[in-house]
Amino acid sequence: EAPGWATRKASGEALAVLTGVIPEMIGGSADLTGSVNTKTPDTEPVVAGNFKGRYIHFGVREHGMAAAMNGMALHGGVIPYSGTFLVFADYMRGAMRLSALMEQRVVYVLTHDSIGLGEDGPTHQAVETVASLRAIPNFKVFRPCDGVETAECWALALQNQDGPSAMVLTRQGLPTQRTEHTDENLSARGGYILADAEGGDRKVTLFATGSEVSIAMQARDTLQTDGTPTAVVSMACWELFDQQDETYRKQVMGPGTVRVAVEAAVRQGWDRYIRSHGGFVGMTGFGASAPASDLFEHFGITAKAVVFEVKKRLS
Repeated sequence: EAPGWATRKASGEALAVLTGVIPEMIGGSADLTGSVNTKTPDTEPVVAGNFKGRYIHFGVREHGMAAAMNGMALHGGVIPYSGTFLVFADYMRGAMRLSALMEQRVVYVLTHDSIGLGEDGPTHQAVETVASLRAIPNFKVFRPCDGVETAECWALALQNQDGPSAMVLTRQGLPTQRTEHTDENLSARGGYILADAEGGDRKVTLFATGSEVSIAMQARDTLQTDGTPTAVVSMACWELFDQQDETYRKQVMGPGTVRVAVEAAVRQGWDRYIRSHGGFVGMTGFGASAPASDLFEHFGITAKAVVFEVKKRLS
């Protein structure tokens, strides 16, 4: 049975395999190991008097953690990765920018990525952070929608030898979207058609990342039932999608279709795909403290809202 794991959990499962076969991987966390799932059975901690371990408890010092990872990457021979909450990327900004500028393979595991973290409230709920990371040149931002995409994105992050990557991951559980095996790493395209339109020529293209892919899929079900052929595009990594040839990008985005994106973050950056007149369902301000399901309803990030944006443009 397909698991309904949070992508932070899926990431931990992937790391358990990867660190077992790639001894060069050295992990860590800024005092959030139990939350970000970066510690694995094969990564024993570095402790005073014994530096043979492959896991570093950095303490509450995110910038120091990121700077140390840059140093390890520059030294060579190791692949550093470490975790914290996405909103705390602001504390690491200078070092993250240098990872990109110096073209170093550093992997940032950034969990609790949206209002989906729930009761911790707006101080911890990143709304603008993903857009700000996407603005950094030579920085790949991965926001997978389920366990399958998470494993694919980890493979891509490790293959990215000339720059840093961010794994942007959920606190809350998500349904598995990819249930059929494929030898191809679909996330390597950055964006791909997860579910194609049925019953005629495509009229609508829905774009989403991470936890909102399931919302787009629910909206597609409604639109298909209403007789509107609708495709869903999972945009796991914008930077990789932008590297694809124009023919592929046009085919995925659906020329002449109504385009609506859904992401539990600000709209900034999405217009390059949905155009200025496309629909967007997401955040326009800070979050709030409540259970995740209540917050998605409160802020209108729902399948119903996506369908409304589509029908408004179809009419």
